[in-house]
Amino acid sequence: MGTYGIRNIAKYRRGSFPQPYGLSKWYDDVTGNPFIQVFDVTDDMKLKPETKKRLSTAAEKMSVFAKQGSVVLTLNGSVGRVALTQYDGFIDRTLLLFENFLVPIDKYYFIYAVSAVFREEEKKAPGAILKTITKEHLSNFLLPLPAITEQEAIGKALIDADAFIEAVEQLLAKKRQVKQGAMSELLTGKRRLSGFSGEWETKKLGEITEIISGGTPSTRIDEYWNGNINWCTPTDITGTSGKYLDSTEKQITELGLKNSSANLLPKGTLLLCTRATIGEVKIATDVICTNQGFKSLICSNQVNNEFLYYVLLTLKPKLIEKAIGSTFLEITKKQTALIEIRMPSIAEQTAIAEILSDMDTEISALEGKLVKARQVKAGMMSELLTGKIRLV
Repeated sequence: MGTYGIRNIAKYRRGSFPQPYGLSKWYDDVTGNPFIQVFDVTDDMKLKPETKKRLSTAAEKMSVFAKQGSVVLTLNGSVGRVALTQYDGFIDRTLLLFENFLVPIDKYYFIYAVSAVFREEEKKAPGAILKTITKEHLSNFLLPLPAITEQEAIGKALIDADAFIEAVEQLLAKKRQVKQGAMSELLTGKRRLSGFSGEWETKKLGEITEIISGGTPSTRIDEYWNGNINWCTPTDITGTSGKYLDSTEKQITELGLKNSSANLLPKGTLLLCTRATIGEVKIATDVICTNQGFKSLICSNQVNNEFLYYVLLTLKPKLIEKAIGSTFLEITKKQTALIEIRMPSIAEQTAIAEILSDMDTEISALEGKLVKARQVKAGMMSELLTGKIRLV
């Protein structure tokens, strides 16, 4: 496996941005050909199915044409995205077109290798982000280049990895859509579960839960902090996936709890954000307290906490609508208590929550599978594109 500069592998040129001197119409969105720009190149090495702009015939004469199957590279904005075009089009100056290859090359191997080069370039400048790149800078980049047969094998292996990732992504999207449909029907009574009947009741949150505010111990007193009581902030909520919260970034001491307006909340409490990050909610898996950005809900025996969790997810737009404040939006305890929900018997609530929980479990498993698949692909690129591992 040899190493070659990109300029020794391919001839390339930058696209153009046609100047409409004397043109009455630059774009023709009806019959014009696609005008491909930087934001049309996706992370998965493809072009978006529909470009936002199409050129008029007059503008095409001043533009750079890329036929289907061409390799293009983004030079500005999201630098280093590379794609194999799926359709004919014209490219603007934010893109580089690889026109002719000077050595035997597999285009799929090439786009993966170029993508890997840009990741390495970013690693060389910790904390910096590549915002633009010139053709001259690009000419100094080096690519490992094995024989064409090995290129083809590596390209196919990485295509297969991407195809698996895409299949998992599509399945995950479908499962999420199915769950949203189930929530829309089951949480409103549009669809009833077998064996359940009877009218749903309308209740206010203040009637079925105890609403608890939070507080913050003085940050100037060290003895209040780094204890063994989890202290939740909205950042803990937004930084946690799934519906449960079992740990927080910061902890307070018994003394800190005693000398603040924070309250100790039991396991199973719904931690509802009512300031700034409004409507986000998690279920506490252990004893916890919060800062003042919450109106936490301790459920009575009339309501299943997991059922209420799913209901609250659907109420986020309504919660934001009710929020007030000039510095930041907030929902008061009184407003929270007045929010109405419709609910069936506790038995039906539990059954609905179990169905939605099973869906969440399946979605979580797919999310884990997707993370693993992406890690595997990253490992393959690191090893196959550098020659650390050679294919038989």
